[in-house]
Amino acid sequence: MKTPADSTANAAPIVTLTMNPALDITTSIDRVQPTEKLRCQPARYDPGGGGVNVARIAHVLGEPVFALFAAGGPSGGLLATLLGEAGVPFRRVPIAEATRESFTVNEQCTGQQYRFVLPGARLTVAEQEKCLDELREAATSARFVVASGSLPPGVPADFYQRVADFCRQLDVPLILDTSGGGLRHIRSGVFLLKASVREMSECVDRELVTEADQLAAAYQLIDQRRAHAVVVSLGSHGALLATPEGGYRFSAVRMRGGSGVGAGDAMVAAITVGLSRGWPLVKSVQLGIAAGAAMLMTPGTAACSRAAVEELFALVAEPSAVTNRSA
Repeated sequence: MKTPADSTANAAPIVTLTMNPALDITTSIDRVQPTEKLRCQPARYDPGGGGVNVARIAHVLGEPVFALFAAGGPSGGLLATLLGEAGVPFRRVPIAEATRESFTVNEQCTGQQYRFVLPGARLTVAEQEKCLDELREAATSARFVVASGSLPPGVPADFYQRVADFCRQLDVPLILDTSGGGLRHIRSGVFLLKASVREMSECVDRELVTEADQLAAAYQLIDQRRAHAVVVSLGSHGALLATPEGGYRFSAVRMRGGSGVGAGDAMVAAITVGLSRGWPLVKSVQLGIAAGAAMLMTPGTAACSRAAVEELFALVAEPSAVTNRSA
């Protein structure tokens, strides 16, 4: 199947990698109850997974982007079709097993959300190497590579370190957003690491209760040269940014509830877009705060609008300095 990627891959300043994409299915029901047949509202289908979501939001914000992902089976085919219909250039690396599905149920009577996330398809060594080969080709003319999402079964925990190594060889900054072993096995070469408090805690193997704890963990990764800069996402409390020069606290934009699915990916996308435009890192994180908030206005895992992001960007306050590394 010919895709938009055939003619635009080499022109995209942002290249995203998704090793464990998902077909996102979202529905609603009045109440979730055990043992009962639960008759849901019509489902919404969206292409998902970390890097796929990053590519969708970067595209919405008007930045040329190219999405690379491994996918197989009918679910993988539908994911590719939906991404193509959204106008996002991509290349799909075929795999033998079927792409996972992620299922989200919104309980209307309580406003609670239930998210069921499957482990994903098992990739063979040959399929993994094909992904790396395709990424090397696409990254040669990129300004940024974004590797985002969990690693699926069969992929070794040091896979993202291999990505970091060849990004360094190509002199292309790597932006990484992952968890578990994929994060813990990063030794060097990441330009910007984005992680939640839970992910950071797992990475440094200790609880991070206070802001000081969270910044100390971020600076630990910087001092170990595992990352040049670290963004710690705090959900409704905003975010922290640690750089070699100092730390910053960003307040969140106040929003009325909404689904937080995809907010972290939107944040990464907007930060990358800002950097691709030549903006300073602090201003790029402010755009990320706006994009994450804009996702609260969308159903399921639908992409937010550019207008919403720009409107909220105007409301993002200037960050406050919280540490000074040069002092």
